[in-house]
Amino acid sequence: MARDADPAGHDEAANRAARYRAGLDDGSSPHDDVDDSPARRPRRPEDQALWVDQQIRAAIERGEFDDLPHAGRPLPHVDTASNPNWWLERLIERERISGVLPEALQLRKDDATLDAELDRVAVEAEVRRRLEEFNARILEARRQLQGGPPVITALRDVEVSVAAWRERRRRLAQAPPRPSVPSPRRRWWRRRSPDDRGR
Repeated sequence: MARDADPAGHDEAANRAARYRAGLDDGSSPHDDVDDSPARRPRRPEDQALWVDQQIRAAIERGEFDDLPHAGRPLPHVDTASNPNWWLERLIERERISGVLPEALQLRKDDATLDAELDRVAVEAEVRRRLEEFNARILEARRQLQGGPPVITALRDVEVSVAAWRERRRRLAQAPPRPSVPSPRRRWWRRRSPDDRGR
């Protein structure tokens, strides 16, 4: 009666055979550092895949992948294929460039912060003026034929934006006030310095 096949044992045997054929298995422990010299690298594709896998496992055991940037968080700029100006936006972000953006990119940046700026305005007429000015900038940028990134910022509906501004102000007015932190009480006495003791 044939014994049941052991997949894990079979995979380990196949890995050891591949490492032996590639000249990587000399009887040393798998935890030992692997010789990375070109003379000992495998030549066949399937052996190369096993060799790369062994290199990665050895690096993990040595802790070379510990504390990498963005560990446990989504990688930034993973959607660059859909944005033709990804390199320019990344340069601006990395170098913290401001004031010299092409108008199309400046409009995108201003559109992202416009609501927060409007929330600091207390008069509805001023909110309308700023929205109309923002829409005029978009129309002017669309008319220019100087090249550069396309203008994809949408026009703001003034009435909808003003209504949203009113709603945000109403919610802010109805929100309970934040508890104030009491200031520390000042002592009426102070510790005498060595200079004061002689007086």
